Amino acid sequence: MDTQHLQAFVAIAESGSFSAAAERLHLTQPAISKRIALLEEQLKSPLFDRIGRQVALTHAGQVLLSKATLILSEVTAAQRAIADLKGEVEGKLSIATSHHVGLHYLPPYLREFSKQFPQVKLDLHFLDSEQAYHEILQGRFDLAIITLALEQDARLQSHNLWHDQLHFVAAPTHPLTAQSYLQLADLSQHPAIMPDTNTYTTQLVSNLFVTQNAALNIGMVSNHLDTIKMLLSIGLGWGILPKRILDNQLTILDVVHEPIMRPLGCIHHKQRSLNNAAKMFLQLLHKENHSITPTASQ
Repeated sequence: MDTQHLQAFVAIAESGSFSAAAERLHLTQPAISKRIALLEEQLKSPLFDRIGRQVALTHAGQVLLSKATLILSEVTAAQRAIADLKGEVEGKLSIATSHHVGLHYLPPYLREFSKQFPQVKLDLHFLDSEQAYHEILQGRFDLAIITLALEQDARLQSHNLWHDQLHFVAAPTHPLTAQSYLQLADLSQHPAIMPDTNTYTTQLVSNLFVTQNAALNIGMVSNHLDTIKMLLSIGLGWGILPKRILDNQLTILDVVHEPIMRPLGCIHHKQRSLNNAAKMFLQLLHKENHSITPTASQ
């Protein structure tokens, strides 16, 4: 089977449409359709049911999908292993990162890496940490640099790189800013603006409220911390944000609690061999180099 035909098949299966797959692979839709037609002719079985503009895998397609994903993964691994035998740092480095880490921590490292290894093509994707975690488990990226999960999957290798200290904050005009020695139960009386409840950050905060038998009253949700910062700054609620992005638009609330530290770091799949580019990037992340510091909040 031609790997290009398998790539087209997997792209359609994952995206749910021929047009989305064509865009993903930078091909025309007729080119994608031709590849699938040739693959179906070779296998003598239809792989997709066409339902309007959407497609669904046939039983044969379902059988092929897991095999095709494995084949493509092995082909990529073989190509990378042969290239790495030369000892050169080149090829593509695919990285998934959260918006917060990507905007406030990674820029100096990406800049230094691209300066040292200009022949490497950086393939950067901004995803929620939880989605990036899932993508790494599926073997779709070399590295993910994200908020680390509270419980790590045994299939992943984790590198703890930084700690985000989180603070309870609100607009200077919010009634909570006028009170001292706040308990978590006091915060329960006012709506919070938080990331989605399935995010690692909100799970961390929720666990803290549970230990004090207090209710976490979430009134609004956004997974982008800079969006939460804006909503808080206009007085729509209280929230919890990393110290790095705080400024005079927000006031740190006087809440009695243990420091809340959110671990940030890098993960990769243990069964996916890292190419030279990924190894060098990891080495750069770990490097004790005072000239490379995370981007400060503006």
